[in-house]
Amino acid sequence: MWIGTLEADLLLGDVHSLKQKRAVVRPIVGELGRRFALSAAEVDHLDLHRRAGVGVAVVAADRSHVVDVLDQVERFVAGRPEIELLTTHRDVRTTDD
Repeated sequence: MWIGTLEADLLLGDVHSLKQKRAVVRPIVGELGRRFALSAAEVDHLDLHRRAGVGVAVVAADRSHVVDVLDQVERFVAGRPEIELLTTHRDVRTTDD
């Protein structure tokens, strides 16, 4: 079994409150889960209104599938016009690690 995680550090556009932040981040997290069949959540910068950390996790039988899904997730997040993708950190490992 292969496990892949990706954490994306995001800069949000014209956001001036935590309520506005939720209105931007929540749809992205929901779409990630639906579109790519993985777990997604806001995981960092919870108290800042213009920054967000979004994490995803995927499990698959082979490494290439995990890497492919994480690549698609990164392209999806980078393509969102209302945010700027600052950095990503990914980890791919097997249960034997």
